[in-house]
Amino acid sequence: MIIYWDLISHDEMFFNSYKIQEITDGLRLEVEGKIVNRTEGNIFDSLIGGNASTEGPEGKGTESTVITGVDTVMNHHLQETSFTKEAYNKCIKDYMKSIKGKLEEQRPKRVKPFMTGAAEQIKWHGCSVDYCEDGVIRYMIFFKDGLEMEKC
Repeated sequence: MIIYWDLISHDEMFFNSYKIQEITDGLRLEVEGKIVNRTEGNIFDSLIGGNASTEGPEGKGTESTVITGVDTVMNHHLQETSFTKEAYNKCIKDYMKSIKGKLEEQRPKRVKPFMTGAAEQIKWHGCSVDYCEDGVIRYMIFFKDGLEMEKC
């Protein structure tokens, strides 16, 4: 298995268990996710020391909540964000500068291709999640140079 980590924050972003495709001449990775429903908080009394036979009616546990989201986001505890166009542009430019700094230290030959390609892609794309017409599949898009890979 390969774990992909953010180069700047060192947060876990995704595993290679998802469908991953290199796009834009290898500059970015497109990671396929799906909309899923998860039940949280479904804990029955017997799991927390309760005894339904002596304490009351059977089948009552703590309340559960159904949460809907993209599996890649939920599985890796990523935070969904929303930006205005201006806020997004500032954030992505700051992120690109941070990646550039790391590349200058670690992989200097990648600085120019990354900065040229990334500048073109943020003009074209403007967001990091694509939505498909089917309403189920979501594609998260990552700059490949902004990731570290760890084989497990």
